[in-house]
Amino acid sequence: MNKSIKSQLEIIKRGSSELLVETELESKLISGHPLRIKAGFDPTAPDLHLGHTVLLNKLRQLQDMGHHILFLIGDFTGMIGDPSGKNTTRPPLTREQVAENAQSYTIQVFKILKPEHTEVVFNSTWMDKLTAADLIKLAATHTVARMLERDDFDKRYRNNQAIAIHEFLYPLIQGYDSVALRADLELGGTDQKFNLLMGRGCKIFWSVATMHTHDAAA
Repeated sequence: MNKSIKSQLEIIKRGSSELLVETELESKLISGHPLRIKAGFDPTAPDLHLGHTVLLNKLRQLQDMGHHILFLIGDFTGMIGDPSGKNTTRPPLTREQVAENAQSYTIQVFKILKPEHTEVVFNSTWMDKLTAADLIKLAATHTVARMLERDDFDKRYRNNQAIAIHEFLYPLIQGYDSVALRADLELGGTDQKFNLLMGRGCKIFWSVATMHTHDAAA
């Protein structure tokens, strides 16, 4: 393996819990092209918190290697709310609430990331353009059984706790975001593993390498 590629992989894996799939990422690094690296943040609160800095520092390391950072603000998914770790359906936020929180994110993120090498994107840009037929087509790429493999959904199902249909859309849309952005690498916390893998699973998608850290919250 090229020494430069090996050192990049060592930096990428340092402090990370898992890298999927390492051989695919290695091939992308060997190509010599700057990678499009995505990390998503739902503006469900007005401020980024300490847990986010784990992810942001890793993004800065990748940025210093010359890769292109896609700082995704999930203004569309923020209105759904990721139920990860919750035992009840999360109440959806209004578009106005999400927009207000998103504005503060764009200011805070540049305390760590370099503005000239960061692209701030909003998933409402492509999600607002999807028709009902498009959303049904996206939903058809996965099964209910697959959704119930997600730990929090499985626990709620076994405990006869309600799972709203719209909650299944969250991981699907997160996967679609990766495709819309043509992401080569996607970062997120360990609690996001199921959602991160959605980008690889949808049949209309190309391969997206994913990794997650111990404490980062995406």
